[in-house]
Amino acid sequence: MLREELLAVIEKNSRIDLKELAVLLGIQEAEAVEELEALEREGVICGYHTLIDWEKTSNEKVTALIEVRVTPQRGQGFDKIAERIYRYPEVRSVYLISGGYDLMVILEGKSLKEISAFVSDKLSTLDTVLSTATHFILRKYKDHGTVMARKKEDEREMITP
Repeated sequence: MLREELLAVIEKNSRIDLKELAVLLGIQEAEAVEELEALEREGVICGYHTLIDWEKTSNEKVTALIEVRVTPQRGQGFDKIAERIYRYPEVRSVYLISGGYDLMVILEGKSLKEISAFVSDKLSTLDTVLSTATHFILRKYKDHGTVMARKKEDEREMITP
């Protein structure tokens, strides 16, 4: 139960102060540190990430979801082709999915053209890839549980007769 509570807290805020984390969990700070280190050693905690709204920066980024249909390899299933795909630096994530496609690949690039080139020149040319479908993310409303597109408050002054 402690592990699940700890994981739930740091999933929402990985930068939480260790003293505050211990208080929230009702344990000593040393115990919180030990538990975090154990979770990291066991590979339960795989990394710490910062969620950035790139639309609010001058850095141009394009994100695409690529559905990929593949022929699984004998004795290795989808693992070998998934590994081959996730080794590309442009690839942010690879998931085995259900439905009409086998893998969901999430890419980041500087432009639509760059992503399209990756799909046609690298991804589609892999011998086990049968087909792909590319979807570009136009706007993020919520990402990793965080609302990205906050409504702007109407700052106009109300005038009454």
